[in-house]
Amino acid sequence: MRVVIMDFISLDGVVQAPGGPEEDTEGGFAHGGWSHPFFDPESMGAAFGDAMSGAKALLFGRRTWQTMAAAWPERAGDPFADQMNAIPKYVVSATLGDGELTWENTTRIPGDEAVAEIRKLRENGDGSLLVMGSATLARTLVSEGLFDELRLMIEPVILGGGKSIFPENGGLRTLELVSTITSSTGVHVCTYRPVE
Repeated sequence: MRVVIMDFISLDGVVQAPGGPEEDTEGGFAHGGWSHPFFDPESMGAAFGDAMSGAKALLFGRRTWQTMAAAWPERAGDPFADQMNAIPKYVVSATLGDGELTWENTTRIPGDEAVAEIRKLRENGDGSLLVMGSATLARTLVSEGLFDELRLMIEPVILGGGKSIFPENGGLRTLELVSTITSSTGVHVCTYRPVE
């Protein structure tokens, strides 16, 4: 199973709270919703559709899962929402109990077992395991070399600080640019793969 990380990202590498003001204010982050002015349904919507078409399962960190679980079930009837609700989902969490997994088809991966369990999923599955958002989880996956593709929507905005998916451990990782398109709003939709 290929691990694909997909994120909205600013020019200065921030992925925190692209969706709304209250999405993630940790660290005093005050720019929640920064991605909205740049969303282009034609190119960016197509990128999400393409990523979902190859996904056999979704993988989230706790905060992103809770945001998604609060939004998608009530949108039933829309083809994308129906796919989001039906597809198997994994949430990495040290705090959620199994009784809190109210979004259908969700399995919890205990936080202290995440790397080992994701390695097992990667080795034993097919298709792709799609990670959307989930900055802390994505940073762990990048740090551990547990990803096969980065799909980044690089937006023409500088946020001056916030969460990133890139580790700050001094590790050098070379990537290959596989594809890129530019949206009508100036977003570069880029796909990168690690160079072996």
